[in-house]
Amino acid sequence: MTAVDFEPGDAGGEQVPGVDCLFDKVKLGPNRLSNRLVMAPMTRNRAEPDGTPGALAAEYYSQRAGLGLIITESTQPSENGQGYMTTPGIYTDAHVAGWCRVTDAVHDRGGRIVIQLAHAGRMSHPDNTPHGRPGLAPSPVGPGTGIFTPSGMQPIPTPLEMSDDQVRAVVEEFRHAARRAIKAGADGVEIHGGTGYLIHQFLGVSSNYRTDDWGGAIERRARFAVEVARSVSAEIGAERTGIRLSPGANIFGIDEGVEAEALYQHLVVELDHLNLGYLHITQFGEDAVVRALRRLWGGAFILNRPGRPRQAIGSDVESGLADFEAYGQLVLANPDFERRLREGAPFNDADRATFYGGGAAGYVDYPRLPD
Repeated sequence: MTAVDFEPGDAGGEQVPGVDCLFDKVKLGPNRLSNRLVMAPMTRNRAEPDGTPGALAAEYYSQRAGLGLIITESTQPSENGQGYMTTPGIYTDAHVAGWCRVTDAVHDRGGRIVIQLAHAGRMSHPDNTPHGRPGLAPSPVGPGTGIFTPSGMQPIPTPLEMSDDQVRAVVEEFRHAARRAIKAGADGVEIHGGTGYLIHQFLGVSSNYRTDDWGGAIERRARFAVEVARSVSAEIGAERTGIRLSPGANIFGIDEGVEAEALYQHLVVELDHLNLGYLHITQFGEDAVVRALRRLWGGAFILNRPGRPRQAIGSDVESGLADFEAYGQLVLANPDFERRLREGAPFNDADRATFYGGGAAGYVDYPRLPD
């Protein structure tokens, strides 16, 4: 499978050394992208109480439509999938209508957007969910951390251990949500398999001590991720399905164990058999781990290195390690990120105080370069 088809691009204006490789016009699956820059998924906690994307979401995402691909914030596939306050869903008609406004706005500006599907699992609190129940997880063990709720910070309670039927039901929830995302006009979906959420919880030895078909050996711990990807890709097409993994992210009480490298290599090989549209890696561990996964993956490869310095932008595409580079806070603070990069203009600084929740401030009011 060819990773990407592309036409050599032009950085435009005064070219900046090291970044012109990012401005190829690229075909990723069925989508033509204007460049190799990706907006990483970032939770912003600005949805309506029922999970419908907020009134400003269409403006926020469309402002950043100059990037080749936008990956939305984590979006729960069901009531059980919600973990945090005011995060969006994609399982009701109202959710679909809200996301239609977002995708239409992005498409009107020539952008492409995929909705990230994420089940929070144990990273949840009853006060944050529509039904007021504890989170579901592979095993009844909590992450040992707190979470913001309407009444302030509270400890996360022990989750409910999922039965075999419940595991299979969540696989179905992902499939249903993927169909809803396409109905909402998304160009595809990304399955969130990292940073402490449910799929990652199945991968960890400290969060999954099941002895059935979903736990134990690395093949069984990886099975849930594979089944979700298989179900979603069968529903909407493999070429419209991506998955995000975060090897080395031992966070929120998750320990991936001494077999972590073998676990991820097995998982990536199994996912590669499905011919998914792309693999998105958020780098937490050693470079050698990323390089090994890249060798095992036959499709498009997106790499996100949190905290990447400006002088290193473009280096992974230029070296051939990645087909695309994803950026989070830089895109959050710079709606015209690709233009600033082309022209060597300074970047705005991100305001951490406005990352989560609130209104327009720190969301749609970051300044752009003058025309």
